[in-house]
Amino acid sequence: MSITTALHWRYATKRMNGTKIPKQKLDVILDAISLAPSSFGLQPYSVLVIENEQLLEKIKPIAMMQPQVTEASALLVFATWDKLTSEKIDLYFENIAKQRNVTVESMKPMKSTIEEQLKHSDADNFIWNSKQTYIALGVALVAAAELEIDSTPMEGFDKKQLDELLNLKELGLQSSVLMTLGYRDIKTDYLVKLKKVRRDKEKLFIQFP
Repeated sequence: MSITTALHWRYATKRMNGTKIPKQKLDVILDAISLAPSSFGLQPYSVLVIENEQLLEKIKPIAMMQPQVTEASALLVFATWDKLTSEKIDLYFENIAKQRNVTVESMKPMKSTIEEQLKHSDADNFIWNSKQTYIALGVALVAAAELEIDSTPMEGFDKKQLDELLNLKELGLQSSVLMTLGYRDIKTDYLVKLKKVRRDKEKLFIQFP
């Protein structure tokens, strides 16, 4: 289906039926996330893929008892780097050099530009890093819709509790946003038959002369 058809089809699914997503389709969504744009291409985050039912049961109360958490086939946790470090920047450029068969020295101007970010506070860099996770989330939502996989982006959770449960601090990460993946339950989801409502395009888009 076309992207616009897929986006008309998708909605923030409130109830799922527990059916598992085929691995090949989940892999396509994960591939799309890996190809999502980010500032400088740095990808300052990791995405945790959680399918373990016992762990999802523990996450559910942390996520305000939202039923999608345990009814979904998988929960994606977009987790942001808590700090931008010179070591991470070095690894990034070493990877580029390897993949493109160039020298790190040849990328010195770009490297200096990114290193300017280190002059900002950790708090400011965390905000900058966090914004990148939402770009990846958006790409994941579109990819899922194109495959007719239902999804729900979720900010309604206690980030501190989730970070502790998943030991994210030890990984240098902090949870940013969640996304459930699965299949809608047409019998129990009150949103499934409701018309999609959006602002008029004339008010949403402002065309400058």
